[in-house]
Amino acid sequence: MQGSTDRRRGAVVAALMLSMALAALDTTIVSTAVPQIVGDLGGFSVFSWLFSGYLLAVTVTLPVYGKLSDTFGRKPVLIAGSVLFLVGSLLCASAWNMGALIAFRVVQGLGGGAIQGTVQTLAADLYPLKERPKIQAKLSTVWATSSVLGPALGGLLASFAGWRWIFLINLPIGAVALFLLVRHLHEPRADRERAARPRIDWAGALAVFAAGGALLTWLVQGGVAWAWGSAPSLALLCTGVVLIGAVFLIERRVAEPILPGWVWRRRTIAAVNLALGAMGLLMVAPTAFLPTYAQSVLGLSPTAAGFVLSVMTLSWPVSAALSQHVYRRIGFRDTAAIGMAGALVLLAAFPLLLPYPGEVWQPTLLSLLLGAALGLFQLPLIVGVQSTVGWAERGTATASVLFYRQIGQTVGAAAFGAVANGVIAGRLGSGTDLDSVARDTGADEVRRAIDAAVDSVYVGAACAAGIALLVLLTLAPRRFPVLESEPPEPVAEKSDPVAEKSGQEKSSAAQLPHQQHSPHVQEKSPGTD
Repeated sequence: MQGSTDRRRGAVVAALMLSMALAALDTTIVSTAVPQIVGDLGGFSVFSWLFSGYLLAVTVTLPVYGKLSDTFGRKPVLIAGSVLFLVGSLLCASAWNMGALIAFRVVQGLGGGAIQGTVQTLAADLYPLKERPKIQAKLSTVWATSSVLGPALGGLLASFAGWRWIFLINLPIGAVALFLLVRHLHEPRADRERAARPRIDWAGALAVFAAGGALLTWLVQGGVAWAWGSAPSLALLCTGVVLIGAVFLIERRVAEPILPGWVWRRRTIAAVNLALGAMGLLMVAPTAFLPTYAQSVLGLSPTAAGFVLSVMTLSWPVSAALSQHVYRRIGFRDTAAIGMAGALVLLAAFPLLLPYPGEVWQPTLLSLLLGAALGLFQLPLIVGVQSTVGWAERGTATASVLFYRQIGQTVGAAAFGAVANGVIAGRLGSGTDLDSVARDTGADEVRRAIDAAVDSVYVGAACAAGIALLVLLTLAPRRFPVLESEPPEPVAEKSDPVAEKSGQEKSSAAQLPHQQHSPHVQEKSPGTD
């Protein structure tokens, strides 16, 4: 029976990896096909919304899906999100103009939010604490592989098969993932049977979606589509602030809020939210500005510039997989602090130690080491937070940390973009920005201006790393309050009624402490987290 259970769990893990690949590839595969898309559909002035619209939909739906997965279970939420993502992919492939394609990308994002949050939650459900680095390392590898292969695959499909195939390729991958989930994933019902009719906070969900959409649109488009002080920018900002007030009022009155107050009342989760938000902020420097630096300052081709960044995605999953050997000895917080301290040093080294123009190996080495440092930082915090809550709260807690990481990335893109453009304008004159000068980098003066702009962004990223480190050392408890009980086995085979009944009985017994808010225990020793 153990071998059969392991095989079923392996099938579910394969489904999670395929589902994550859908979301991970979608963030990179479209980028290299933009020229073909614009050439076919037009709409060059608004093509950036192909990315912004998807990002907005993913970000604002994360907390909603987290709460729904705690209420109805992970399986129905992940299946519904995957179906929505695939429907969005099919619609994108049939788009007739840029407006339709942007709208369908938003549909994809609505499904992508369910995939990102629920896959991470299920990963924690499947494995006890001591084994969770295995699945997390696999998911990290999916992200790393997608980051490396996505642009190349998008370019190949757009060139030889047509850009519509970058969306159609999602259909067979998603179909296999859905088959494996439906066939092999079976969750215990004990935690979901808390009420005959679960009360859903639809008003709160709508308010969160509207507030997040308004504020994220303000951040993404401010300084790009309109000036920060313009009427559209101020209108979006004021609308977002008013909607945040509405969210606060709604969530205080409902019995089952989408954004429950305990997320911020618990010291561990609150500290991790802030730390991962700062990490999202600093990640903008390497992911958005390092390729520009490699092409415009070092004179590399787009492919070679992509390699400078991709080495970070190679070291990240390796470091994440090995982090368990560190946090079992010194705890989640101190392991993450070591990783962020390393990231702080590396980010500060970029503007302080790299000469102009420098050699290719220098930023490549820093990128490789930065990936290792961030892998040591992020995974212990996610695993740690998931281990402090029971099944009925894990979806909300996981979505919370992912939500604030996404918010950090959005804020970072707007803030660091303004910093870079300000440095460029100061050196080359008003009216110039990074996008305009990056296309004409023959003059040494322009190259030096871009170098100075990227240096300034890395200084800002180092400051964000300092904030994350300070949050961990001052707000996060040194020992996370890890739950004593282990998660139930969620993959009993449905085709075996006897095994299913037995599994449900075991699950009910295992889940009872969670329903009764089982007491926490501090991390005590390397093997008892």
